[in-house]
Amino acid sequence: MHIPDAFIPLPQAAVYWLIAIIFIALALKWARNELNEEKMPLIAVLAAGIFAIQAFNLPVGMGTSGHLVGGALAAIVLGSPYAAVFILTIVLIIQGVIFGDGGITTMGANVINMGVIGGFVGYYSFKGIKKAIGNCYVSAGIAAWLACLIPALACAVEMFIAGTFPLVPGIVAMGTYHALIGIIEGIITAGAIYLIHTTRPDLMSLEAGGAAA
Repeated sequence: MHIPDAFIPLPQAAVYWLIAIIFIALALKWARNELNEEKMPLIAVLAAGIFAIQAFNLPVGMGTSGHLVGGALAAIVLGSPYAAVFILTIVLIIQGVIFGDGGITTMGANVINMGVIGGFVGYYSFKGIKKAIGNCYVSAGIAAWLACLIPALACAVEMFIAGTFPLVPGIVAMGTYHALIGIIEGIITAGAIYLIHTTRPDLMSLEAGGAAA
């Protein structure tokens, strides 16, 4: 899902960057208001964990690949979709600048897909599903599945707009792979939230919609 350089024309990439910068600014505002000494180690652990799970790439075809995202996990644990934007931006910068995983010109699109879409879909679908069924861990798993699938579909649409590959084959390829990958992400997310909530419930943003039932 990491879009490389040259896969999106520069004018389109600039538009994605502008949109991403708005959300990054909002995420920085969230960080200034919400982060404290107790949460900083959790931010570091989540960033490292998300970096690690994204390292396992499966080739999808047409020059792109599929992997876990982690946006839902960050958003649910910290009680805000902007937490996902904040952490995913850090992860994507390190991956793109140091390891060459994802382009620099296309980083705006990658932040939108994994941080913004992944974070907002994961957080608000978690809240909605939890309200409907009551089980926070099942809700987190389903939300994480959606937060893996929908960014992948958005990526396919962006690649179609860019003229990189056709719409239907792109959606089928990205959607199929990430629907399967999302199952793994759902299990990991539900398990991680269970462990954090049972061992350090003080770190969860419960009032903001965290993992407590």
